[in-house]
Amino acid sequence: MSHLTILPTVLRDTDVLGATLSTLNLPWRHGGELVGFGGDRQPVTLRLQLKDGQGLGWVRQADGSLALVGDLQRISRNTPLQRLLGRITRAYAARAALQDASLAFPTASIELRV
Repeated sequence: MSHLTILPTVLRDTDVLGATLSTLNLPWRHGGELVGFGGDRQPVTLRLQLKDGQGLGWVRQADGSLALVGDLQRISRNTPLQRLLGRITRAYAARAALQDASLAFPTASIELRV
């Protein structure tokens, strides 16, 4: 039996996360909810739709970070989940670093290539 799991992450910025998902050609949207086994429901700040119809989401935590939400047991049956999360995390980190650099050095030309 599977259920929705909430895992802490280091991600903080929904705009950077949304742009990252778009760059990776992953369909996402702001808001919504995830439904797990037995009708377990969790509202999310940002939702990613996977090819098999499953969804992953992120929800804002009290410390400002975004926690990952999903029925990880069901998702991992059809999706190489660890690889997907690694791609998202690496691309997010690169985008966030370049955004920070462009704020620190506004006259520099900085480009993100994924």
